[in-house]
Amino acid sequence: MATETHEAVADMAHAAGHTAEKAGMPQLDFSTFPNQIFWLVITLVVIYWVLSRIALPRIGAVLADRQGTISGDLSAAEELKMKAKEAEAAYQAALVEARSEANKIVTAAKAEIKAELDASIAQADAGIAAKAAESEARINEIRAGALAAVEAVAKDTAAEIVAAFGGAVDPAAVSEAVSARLKG
Repeated sequence: MATETHEAVADMAHAAGHTAEKAGMPQLDFSTFPNQIFWLVITLVVIYWVLSRIALPRIGAVLADRQGTISGDLSAAEELKMKAKEAEAAYQAALVEARSEANKIVTAAKAEIKAELDASIAQADAGIAAKAAESEARINEIRAGALAAVEAVAKDTAAEIVAAFGGAVDPAAVSEAVSARLKG
């Protein structure tokens, strides 16, 4: 039995050694190349079919959809840009018109204010002229009254001076002498 066990162990060791010699990368075993090439071709055909029928059409649809969205956005942006330019031109025209209208209003207001000012100045000048004429008339009245009063006082004073020195007072002579002296 011991011999049988040794033989069995030897057979097993020999089988293990033979397996160890065959052990390695199965891909590099030339005896399995035809089988590997067959499955490689099948796999590549399946991958090609899946890509060409399912994945690539979906990717193409997504890319076409994106391109359509981009094109639509670009055309919308271009349209909005044109509208913005039109709005800016309309704004500039309205601004020019508003400035023109403002200048007209300012010019009209200046003319109106100038007319009112001229009328007020003319009215004030007329009032001042009337008051000046009235004042001049009063001054002339006061001057005439003062001259008359001065003449009367001068006559009275002259008559009293002559009387004080003991002379005879002739009212006509006193009046003539005072009038001559007042004239110059």
